Amino acid sequence: MTCTLILTRHAKSAWDTNVPSDHARPLNKRGRRSAPAIAAWLRECGYLPDQVICSSAQRTRETCELMDLGVPARFTERLYHANSDIMFKELSAAEQNRVMLIGHNPGIAAFAHSIVASPPDHSRFDDYPTGATLVVKFDISSWKDLAWSSGKAIDFAVPRELLGE
Repeated sequence: MTCTLILTRHAKSAWDTNVPSDHARPLNKRGRRSAPAIAAWLRECGYLPDQVICSSAQRTRETCELMDLGVPARFTERLYHANSDIMFKELSAAEQNRVMLIGHNPGIAAFAHSIVASPPDHSRFDDYPTGATLVVKFDISSWKDLAWSSGKAIDFAVPRELLGE
């Protein structure tokens, strides 16, 4: 049995807003195009999750909603600017075998690097741009058995390439 992680950084957010906090920052126009593009890629490749664990920030919530994956999503404050250890703990407690985690940099890039045995061959993996999505398989039957550097990177995509920008 295997477990699959779909690790997504939120889509491009707006900086020119007068929202009261970073947590409340929404997606910008490009971000609102990018999230559905990532979802379409996931569907086309057969990478759909059974569960989504998402940061509670506005931009991650919007990313999740615009993906319209049709699966239960849990929004948690713990993933807002979470480090690798927190992401590991959240994933270890996941209930389904195919899980999407939606979060923020720099934590999500650090987590991506720490969870795979070797990185995917993609020029943007190191900086993990907005909307970047990594698909990782683990040879485990439960997330409780998750270990660092144990995942096999299956695929990696960035919205800009999917949209031809």
